[in-house]
Amino acid sequence: MENPEKFSSSKEVITFLAETFPACFSLEGEAKPLKVGIFQDLAERLQDEERVSKTLLRSALRHYTNSWRYLHSVKEGAFRVDLDGNQDAAIEKEHADHALQQLEESKAKVAERRKQQAPKANKGKEKGFAKKAPGGFSRPKPGVNGDKPRAPKRPPAQKLTDGDLKAGTEVTVKVGKAPMPAVITEVAKDGVHVQLNTGMVLKVQADNLRLARQKR
Repeated sequence: MENPEKFSSSKEVITFLAETFPACFSLEGEAKPLKVGIFQDLAERLQDEERVSKTLLRSALRHYTNSWRYLHSVKEGAFRVDLDGNQDAAIEKEHADHALQQLEESKAKVAERRKQQAPKANKGKEKGFAKKAPGGFSRPKPGVNGDKPRAPKRPPAQKLTDGDLKAGTEVTVKVGKAPMPAVITEVAKDGVHVQLNTGMVLKVQADNLRLARQKR
């Protein structure tokens, strides 16, 4: 019998945990605070599971517990759960305050990136016409034949090099019709995990990413 293929990303491990321990882990909706020491419990229960390495399991847990959805669930007085969904110890104020601080810092970082990457309102805009002249007609601004001056073309977005494929690199990824700013959180064999400014995490191919333009 062939050995099962090992998981290669935190996302795959989290999906596996949600399927194996549905009373403890979830992929959507309200998350449940995890029992302190849950990693040791998982390592013991999954010791015969060849697809999950301890290194990737630890990384997946860190990814799961740093998500906004999970941090929202860590509130004083709420009860933690074990792998089977059984109620464990209540969350202390110190842990709740720490989770709230992490959540606020994470949101602040996303807001700051969004502020830096969003185009400044009206800056660089070239208006085709000046104020209306008497009689209600618009008067063209000075230019060649009265035409609207053309803004200089921006250089095309650069593809990522091997050196750029690492956690923390600011990129843009096309979601729908327009590229959206994001940050690489993990590089796996089957794709690159990026976090959008909204907090959503996506897995895409490296060819679909471009380097974010640096502000001058």
